[in-house]
Amino acid sequence: MGVTEDLADALAKDVIEAEKKLGLEEGALTNEISTVIGASSTTTQEAFLTAMRVRRAEQRARKYLEAKLAGNDDDLPSVPDTADLIETSDH
Repeated sequence: MGVTEDLADALAKDVIEAEKKLGLEEGALTNEISTVIGASSTTTQEAFLTAMRVRRAEQRARKYLEAKLAGNDDDLPSVPDTADLIETSDH
């Protein structure tokens, strides 16, 4: 990754940890930090928001996988129907 993406990803990781440490709802600090970044650099802001989405998606997927492997089907969140979003070789 480039400098912008590396810095934004490191910040995203720190913000997620800070939200947990401070007991904040997911996204509460994210929005504030995004606004601060956006005032100086919209490019960095977009990289930060992308890094946040990627990290949060990975966390959700990992949690789902861990519950699935543990056989805790009752704890599994519903899976959205994304069949229309996935390209196949038939197209």
